[in-house]
Amino acid sequence: MTDTLNNKNNPLGFEKESKLLINFAIPCIISMLVNALYNIVDQIFIGRGIGMLGNAATNVAFPLSTTCTAISLLLGIGAASNFSLELGAGNNKKSAEYAANSLILVAIFGIGLFAITTVFLTPMLKFFGATADVLPYAAQYTRITAFGFPFLIANTAMSKLILADGSPKYSMHSMLAGAVINTVLDPLFIFVFNMGMTGAALATITGQIISFCISLRYMFHFKHISLAKDCFRLKKTLFERILSLGASSCFNQIAMTVVQIVLNNTLSYYGALSRYGAEIPLACAGIITKVNMIFMAIVIGISQGTQPIIGFNYGAQKYGRVKKTYGLAVSAASIIAVLVFICFQVFPRQIIAVFGSGSEMYFAFAERYFRIYMFLTIVNGIQPVTANFFTSIGKPKLGIFMSLTRQIIFLLPLIIIFPIFMGIDGVMYAGPIADAAAAAVCIYFLIKEMRILTQKENGR
Repeated sequence: MTDTLNNKNNPLGFEKESKLLINFAIPCIISMLVNALYNIVDQIFIGRGIGMLGNAATNVAFPLSTTCTAISLLLGIGAASNFSLELGAGNNKKSAEYAANSLILVAIFGIGLFAITTVFLTPMLKFFGATADVLPYAAQYTRITAFGFPFLIANTAMSKLILADGSPKYSMHSMLAGAVINTVLDPLFIFVFNMGMTGAALATITGQIISFCISLRYMFHFKHISLAKDCFRLKKTLFERILSLGASSCFNQIAMTVVQIVLNNTLSYYGALSRYGAEIPLACAGIITKVNMIFMAIVIGISQGTQPIIGFNYGAQKYGRVKKTYGLAVSAASIIAVLVFICFQVFPRQIIAVFGSGSEMYFAFAERYFRIYMFLTIVNGIQPVTANFFTSIGKPKLGIFMSLTRQIIFLLPLIIIFPIFMGIDGVMYAGPIADAAAAAVCIYFLIKEMRILTQKENGR
């Protein structure tokens, strides 16, 4: 009876969709921006304090950051999606079990990634594309940031549960606290104490630990559930369901990681054969990838903000609200994409200059890479929002497929094949072609799903 009452009184089921999306999307955007800013802030101060090799080093280490995000989204989004669906159906006890099981899993996965990274650090960085000059900087940085992996993974995953429980502001404050600390400590450690890459890494993990502690406190103060001891029994069925609904968001990040590794090696190889050399393309591409992370953080944040709203209302069979929420989300993401497209095309040199100085050839390559590789940024809001939509309504296979379209199905083969015929320019032209193809596939499946929802809404 209480669960049913909670279901009826939950604002997710009756509050205006636009208001809900703002309330939930903004904290998600900030959360994702914080993850991006950890890398970007480091990049800016490293670029200014150490130079191009430092920038290249953070690019080489970047796949490990995306791996952390992949794991945290696998477990966080997976748990939060199930949490919302069960909450919408009035099954509060089941929601609590999903939350508790996810906490156990984030601890296991986080410690596991730290151990693997520590043991296989050097061969791993070489595999990620580190040249002989870049490797010492990358190793110095990653050896320390690896200690923060368990805290980063746990905090990002917990933030999704906090959001699903209806506390978006708390989630936002937790993530912001870490970002502020990192931003303050970075210049202090690098420039005042002259700690170089070590200082940047220490600033990063300090911020991550503080955020983790704030989020952990909430786990004892959920609004709609209570975590009893019996909820912490790891159940195979719950584990499988968490992995199933979290796989879409996870695979999107894994795909980014795989592409980043291949991209780094491709840029190093074909860059060495070009007039630019190996290090310039590696450094520039790394900066541009992280700048693009700001845009993607906003878009993914919008998509994640829809998850509790869509998940709850789909579970409550309020299909009109599901469609409305998706429409608002994809419209907002597309508007942001247009603005970002303009910035990338008009101000590429100014953007790259924020990350430190370089030769004229360095800036020339960066400008071309921005304008060509990011040419169809304008459609890149569609895929993340659509992939998360399918996950939120309990259709993980379609969500996974959507997540893989741009990075794995289209972009990866193109950045391997095109440079064979076009040299390093082939990498640049692979980007917009992959963007266009991924958007077209997402639109096709979305139209089919919207027809099904309309039929359900009309009782057919």
